[in-house]
Amino acid sequence: MPCTYQLRIHLAETRFLRIGRLGEFEFPAGDYVYTGSAKRAFEARIARHLRHEKKIRWHIDYLLVAPGVQVTEVRRSDSEECALNQATPGTIPSPGFGASDCRHGCGSHLKYLGR
Repeated sequence: MPCTYQLRIHLAETRFLRIGRLGEFEFPAGDYVYTGSAKRAFEARIARHLRHEKKIRWHIDYLLVAPGVQVTEVRRSDSEECALNQATPGTIPSPGFGASDCRHGCGSHLKYLGR
């Protein structure tokens, strides 16, 4: 059973978003990849991410409920979360995003892929 997932996200236009206690960041228009994991209720976690109506709980929620944001693909993986994230190309638009408990030096679990 996979325990790690990646959400491919498209942002239609540049937005400045407040991401909880991390602060406010500029998210340029284009494509992003978010890497996450769930030890239990894996498919429920993915379904929750795909819903627009939800209680804001994680950093990714602030991005996913913003206007003009669309999840375009979900990939499931058996790889360890940080290893998969580190193997994913891209730049970091918001340091610490989704990586509050990361102990592998990822810097962020959200990567900007460009337009």
